[in-house]
Amino acid sequence: MFQKILIANRGEIALRVLRAAKELGIQTVVVHSTADADAMHVRLADESVCIGPPPSRDSYLNIHQIVAACEITGADAVHPGYGFLSENAKFADILAAHNITFIGPSGDHIRVMGDKIEAKRTAKRLGIPVVPGSEGAVSDEGEAKRIAADIGYPVIIKASAGGGGRGMKVARTEQDLIQALQTASSEAGAAFGNSEVYIEKFLEKPRHIEIQVFGDGAGKGIHLGERDCSLQRRHQKVWEEANSPALNEEQRTRIGETCARAIADLGYSGAGTIEFLYEDGEFYFIEMNTRLQVEHPVTEAITGIDLVHEQIRVASGGGLSVRQDEVRFQGHAIECRINAEDPRTFTPSPGTITHFHTPGGLGIRVDSGVYSGYRIPPYYDSLIGKLIVHGRNRVECMMRLRRALDEFVVDGIKTTLPLFRDLVGNPDIANGDYDIHWLEKHLAETV
Repeated sequence: MFQKILIANRGEIALRVLRAAKELGIQTVVVHSTADADAMHVRLADESVCIGPPPSRDSYLNIHQIVAACEITGADAVHPGYGFLSENAKFADILAAHNITFIGPSGDHIRVMGDKIEAKRTAKRLGIPVVPGSEGAVSDEGEAKRIAADIGYPVIIKASAGGGGRGMKVARTEQDLIQALQTASSEAGAAFGNSEVYIEKFLEKPRHIEIQVFGDGAGKGIHLGERDCSLQRRHQKVWEEANSPALNEEQRTRIGETCARAIADLGYSGAGTIEFLYEDGEFYFIEMNTRLQVEHPVTEAITGIDLVHEQIRVASGGGLSVRQDEVRFQGHAIECRINAEDPRTFTPSPGTITHFHTPGGLGIRVDSGVYSGYRIPPYYDSLIGKLIVHGRNRVECMMRLRRALDEFVVDGIKTTLPLFRDLVGNPDIANGDYDIHWLEKHLAETV
């Protein structure tokens, strides 16, 4: 087991990893920018190292500063959290060259699954169902027209190195296609430094279903069930739940076993999430995230398995703590992402929190690194906390969530709490009747 872990992140995920490490008896080091000197994870860590000014490129994305912090403090492993350097293959390679363990998959696996085109090829080879579309990058207009005609309109153009909805355009006719191709390629080049795009069939009303997987790096793999992440705004998840209201037992078992076999065959090490669009009983692979997800607590709630403990265990060479037949799913869980944003316009709302009160009681968990008097800096992601609620079934979970939202108080800034109070009372949400387009349509109707 590691002696000292450096946490290369900030906010609630840095605090989440810190707590897990302390429970395992491991010393903790956190890095921080000057803007985060008073952050909760900095206060609670055994050691802290300032690695630069507020801009992420000068601090949390500064690989050399983070490696130097490891060497100064004697950290023998790095947990990247999510975002920042968590899916940076170069970072994983550099740590390995310095004999520091990256708590995550190999750089090679990050590279393969980080390229959308190569990830799709790999998924297809591993027996994972994929969305019909081009086999690789498409730049020729004639080729684009042939592919679109073959799979049928509408189609979607996606950036090979993309994410977060950037470099993504829908074409409903051949006339739309060329303009969409050019626009998506231009956006991709500007956002990711890679203008390659590919074409897929556009599904009209899909759900976003993801499978949590773990591999031991030596040919063993398990799945920990699915999460439904269909409530999204601009391709950013807002509300996640497990299990999905849309799946039956046969469907969730089938896709879970498919993903577990694939992870084993890949020789993958650590936590990963295989994401799908789901429509009319069929799953279509869209991407794999080679890291811990923001929404991992809902999986922890229904399995009782600490995913960060599991990451650390696997990275240290201890293997998986459970076999597939030992995983038990109990109850239902929902996570709401509480952001420092206007609940209608989603404009960021940095500032000082004057009062912060979290709900409590059975089945309630709040992951947050903020406190009364804390100033939300304007430089980073607006997530300030996550409310996770667990119940014996979805009805109980929804009622508990309603009560928890009524108790949650954040004063001094605007937050998305009012949005969730609206959603929890909506009949469609209560019935589990929603898809990836539902939230934006609902917001358009209510603003």
